[in-house]
Amino acid sequence: MTFFGTLASPVGVLGVESDGEAIRRVGWMRAPAAPPHDPLLVEALRQLEAYFAGALTVFDVPIAVPDRPESTHAVLRTLHETVGFGESVTYGELADRSGTDVPARAIGSIMGANPIPIIVPCHRVVASDGLGGFSGGAPGQGLATKRWLLEHEGVLPPALF
Repeated sequence: MTFFGTLASPVGVLGVESDGEAIRRVGWMRAPAAPPHDPLLVEALRQLEAYFAGALTVFDVPIAVPDRPESTHAVLRTLHETVGFGESVTYGELADRSGTDVPARAIGSIMGANPIPIIVPCHRVVASDGLGGFSGGAPGQGLATKRWLLEHEGVLPPALF
């Protein structure tokens, strides 16, 4: 069974999907949905709300990344487990840290296909010479969303205007 809920956040409405055992997807939506009835989903939404309020720095809900190669799982697992709140890592550093043979350029594709953004913090992966890309956020707001998340975590100073 699949459960679904939403949360209005400073970076848009987030939709969260659970199978009752693990969070399987987080993505941006246009409108809120009905209240969730799955306890795990309720907890994930509570944790996301606390994160945006500045009261949570570590998510501890179970997650599952479906239908991806083992190297993708390894990269996302390494990101989730080793790059904490207030930290960032370059695409190349994450490639090295993951212990896979995934080249740095391919890390960006893996981040772009991350089905559980924010909880698996792909926004913390940056280019060696700048922010890099970000496919999350409302349409056309990817880099603004990434910048907001990194400012929220203290990785970047707040924008002056």
